[in-house]
Amino acid sequence: MKYANILSLTGLLGSVLLSGCMVGPKYVKPSVPMATAFKEEPPQSFKESDGWKESSPSDQTLRGKWWEIFGDTQLNALEEELTTSNQDLKVAEARLRQSRAEIRLNHSAQFPSIGVSPSLQNVRLSENGPYFNRAFANNGTGDFTLPVDFSYEVDLWGKIRHSVHAAQEESQATAADLETARLSLHAELARDYFDLRIADLQGKLLLDTVVAYSRALQLIQSRFQEGATPRSDVAQAQTQLDAAKVQLTDIGLVRTQNEHAIAILIGKAPASFRVTPNIHSPLKIPTIPVGVPSALLERRPDIAAAERRAVEANEQIGIAKAAYFPSLVIGATGGFQGTSIVDWFNWPSRFWAAGPQISESILDGGRRRAGSEAAIAGYDGTVAIYRQTALAAFQEVEDNLAALRILETESQQQTHATASAEDSLQLFTKRYEGGVDNYLEVITAQTTALANELNDIGITRRRMEASVLLIKAVGGGWDISQLPRY
Repeated sequence: MKYANILSLTGLLGSVLLSGCMVGPKYVKPSVPMATAFKEEPPQSFKESDGWKESSPSDQTLRGKWWEIFGDTQLNALEEELTTSNQDLKVAEARLRQSRAEIRLNHSAQFPSIGVSPSLQNVRLSENGPYFNRAFANNGTGDFTLPVDFSYEVDLWGKIRHSVHAAQEESQATAADLETARLSLHAELARDYFDLRIADLQGKLLLDTVVAYSRALQLIQSRFQEGATPRSDVAQAQTQLDAAKVQLTDIGLVRTQNEHAIAILIGKAPASFRVTPNIHSPLKIPTIPVGVPSALLERRPDIAAAERRAVEANEQIGIAKAAYFPSLVIGATGGFQGTSIVDWFNWPSRFWAAGPQISESILDGGRRRAGSEAAIAGYDGTVAIYRQTALAAFQEVEDNLAALRILETESQQQTHATASAEDSLQLFTKRYEGGVDNYLEVITAQTTALANELNDIGITRRRMEASVLLIKAVGGGWDISQLPRY
């Protein structure tokens, strides 16, 4: 009966070793509050005739190099340089490599460790040592040892496996962080580039305005010399010209700062970089496929990173739960020992010891309970971060859909307002030349016309920016299938 019990316990231990229980909660993907469709309707230019298909978003997804949708070769070249030369991307890539090394580090704990520590020494025992028989005293003897140590922790409760899974989830999250950085940097470059293009358009308008105001000033000076107009008209025209020059100079600062920002993004020193002005190619407002809110969860890398970290936090709960159970370590040591190195080759010099060791904490002052509660709280926090990230993504899409819709209407209204201001300027100029109105009316009309033309360009800038931000909000050309698998 005694031996039967021993065999029964041995069989039970063997079955446990083979089954490898894993303690801890099973992960369930957290839910996210969402609607079946976005509240904001797409702009008129995004309707069905231009490729908008709300019911089948998979047919209308951005692919790869999303910036090519703008049809600007100069932007395409700059984006390619950013991909290979941006330093922030290199940091994110290094962190991804580091996270992959962490997987291998945790995975190594699933295998036994074997080591050797040979020692060569001459040993003499003190004759005056306590309880020492002086009959064994000598002038020293050799102690040559060649031990081999073996140690293996049996992963009974899944602590090591939870650690490996947690490292894998963190690596996936880091890979998503890399894609988030890549998307953000490409979007930032596109915004800086379009701001620069807008500054060039504003500079061209202001330069033309300065030329027109200079000609008007010459005309008024001639009329003043002929006595056909008062000196106050000359002063007003000069003031108007000087104000336009100030605006033109200020636009130069805006362009320079954007050029410097682009240089840093593509890994170049600002002093050695220049963007050639391009005022002849029109800026294109592209059609941007958006899809439905549920698809957004699969297309935003920051949402994917937050969700992977929720999985990782769930694994940490399993690690904390495993601490409640005993650990089993199988250890062994063996080798050769003798008074000379020659004894390493003698079979009688062998020694060995082997056996399992089970350890379990009886009293820890609540350490394991606190660790478990901390892991659960950490999981709850990551779930909240995941949901908040998703909600923020929904807001970004809604905001930029609204911006594009409203700005499209505003652009049409501004076009009419600019045309009316130009007509008004021509009318007041003719009335002034005919002696009907004073020059103040012309100045007012010039100011109104210039403000409307600048606002027209400004609306174009806002539409381009909203287009870039909408592309960023829907994840560019990325989707969750691009995460690495382990």
